[in-house]
Amino acid sequence: MSVSQADVMTAMSKVIDPELHVDLVKAGMVKDVRVTGDTVKLKIELTTPACPMKGKIQADAEAALKAVPGLKSFDIEWGAQVRGVAGGSGGGGALLPGVKNILLVGAGKGGVGKSTVAVNLATSLAQHGAKVGLLDADFYGPSVPLMTGTADKRPVSPNGKTLDPLVAHGLKIMSIGFLVEADQALIWRGPMLHGALMQLVRDVNWGELDYLILDLPPGTGDVALTLSQSVRAAGAVLVTTPQDVALADVVRAKQMFDKVHIPVLGIVENMSQFICPHCNKSTPIFNHGGGRKAAEMFGIPFLGEIPLDLKVREAGDSGVPVVVGHKDSPEAKAFQDVARNIAGRVSAQSMKSVPLPVMQAR
Repeated sequence: MSVSQADVMTAMSKVIDPELHVDLVKAGMVKDVRVTGDTVKLKIELTTPACPMKGKIQADAEAALKAVPGLKSFDIEWGAQVRGVAGGSGGGGALLPGVKNILLVGAGKGGVGKSTVAVNLATSLAQHGAKVGLLDADFYGPSVPLMTGTADKRPVSPNGKTLDPLVAHGLKIMSIGFLVEADQALIWRGPMLHGALMQLVRDVNWGELDYLILDLPPGTGDVALTLSQSVRAAGAVLVTTPQDVALADVVRAKQMFDKVHIPVLGIVENMSQFICPHCNKSTPIFNHGGGRKAAEMFGIPFLGEIPLDLKVREAGDSGVPVVVGHKDSPEAKAFQDVARNIAGRVSAQSMKSVPLPVMQAR
């Protein structure tokens, strides 16, 4: 019995992407199907190299092909092509046409490790093979230069009008911390902040990016609101610690993103619990489970929890993110799981047919 290309496509149409809730054929993920007698070669192109469901998709695809009558052998090539939130190559809109997806990392209050999450999230996505940029938009406390080991470097301008981002750990990086003295306090009002922020977004040579991670300042002040209103974002990630006082601030952050029509992709619980390095006993220093509870209350995904560990702090101070310096540690794996979950949520967001609104700050 001969096998046809139609037989293969029919089999693949029965495989559902668990994150997108559509079959692989409808999602346009089946490519280059070549049938030779009773063998077939094809390519499955995932919507992100950090796909959290690749194992499930692979198992289902192989089972579907094994069920094709007359097919004796098959070879699946795996690839990934990140899609922009508006369905095109430039999800960042006119402001950032080469950027497919802009992700905002925010928190309702300071001290919850938002920048640590942003740095390790960006680095994890880059480790999976994505093209990633990281913009430190926390003007009052820019910590990305220290955390990425770039604090002693300065960006250059090739033409006197735009800046080339710095590169470290596979990331393109820009921060206001590169442009002011380390001990200089920024005493700027709203209009000055808006202008400087838009310059860092617009006048940096980001090039082609799958993801641009924006580390927002804590709270719901001018910078966070301006940025949220001026770019088309794939979504926001909220970072919290488990205790009630932090969770109360998450409510306000969620409300801000709702008002500017930016979907919240989910919640990350940082400093979730302390694991003793000597006895492996877990101690919920800041409580535990509050992030999951808040996610359930809002009806949004819980993206994962990051344990409280000395290695994470030391990694940030040394300029080598824990996912790089201790990539096999439980803490690094927790960040990597969160990154995959976020990438999956962005892929699901990109499948929606209605483009997200672009609002202009006034």
